Amino acid sequence: MRIQVVSPYLPERASRRRPGARRANVTILLVEGDPAVLHMSAEALRRERFAVIEAADGVRALRLFRRVRPDLVVLDLGIPRPDGFEVLRRIRAEDDTPVLVVTGGGDRAQGLRCFRLGADDVIKKPYALRELVLRIRAILRRAHARLREESPSRLQLGDLRLDPEVNEIEWGPSITRLTPTEFRIFYKLASRAGHVISTDRLFTYVWGSAGGDESSLRSHICHLRKKLGLHGGPRGSISPVPTVGYVFTTRAASALAASGAVLDRASPAPSRDDNIDGQPHVQGERRPVALAPRIGARLSLGTRGRAC
Repeated sequence: MRIQVVSPYLPERASRRRPGARRANVTILLVEGDPAVLHMSAEALRRERFAVIEAADGVRALRLFRRVRPDLVVLDLGIPRPDGFEVLRRIRAEDDTPVLVVTGGGDRAQGLRCFRLGADDVIKKPYALRELVLRIRAILRRAHARLREESPSRLQLGDLRLDPEVNEIEWGPSITRLTPTEFRIFYKLASRAGHVISTDRLFTYVWGSAGGDESSLRSHICHLRKKLGLHGGPRGSISPVPTVGYVFTTRAASALAASGAVLDRASPAPSRDDNIDGQPHVQGERRPVALAPRIGARLSLGTRGRAC
């Protein structure tokens, strides 16, 4: 059965753009299994000055997501190979990009499952294209507001610089672009270099009150080690501390700790030494644990030669 999309757009509306109006730089990945709905929705979004990339199945959707890193994903659950639930799960395992899920019926359980998997909003077919646009704009407003509230300051540790505006790591002459989730993990570890950060604290900082998944955290840290060369060599290491969390150790951090200096930030540090993410300390929560130099060196050595 073909899904009908109700369009409020008249043909002449496309020509009503103001002369000289600039195109927005918001990129949307539109994933839709019905070719007619895909074409109609893509055209409506382009008329609203969004940059749109299209996918009709799960394989292409994931390939484009990883290559383009869009600002928002509109995801139809009824796509083939793999289905929308699996695509949503994989996106959330890698990134916190906003996702608007499109469902094909009135099954409430579908919507609840989408929210459990991390969807930002759900819209049911048939939908008016104007409603689709308004929901997208609402999601983007919330996402931008959250970024403004949570945006950390630039961080420098020796020749290591972290720029949260573009999710880039500058280490000497080399620059590495990270995914938003990878950057938040590394920022948290680097802001308390030489101290153990509990997994619970990492979950809260990176994924919010919903918490995170242990295997997903391990996977992201594995990617960080490979991208940044953190296997215990000259740059240092990201090491697990059993039953506690992870620690980032580097020579620059050890030198700063020995001299009593603090990390260089673009803005004043929070008044509490463990309040880097703007979250007040909760009684009973583990605070970051400082490592003795010998223990840090042992952990750094222990990561050498590992594949991840």
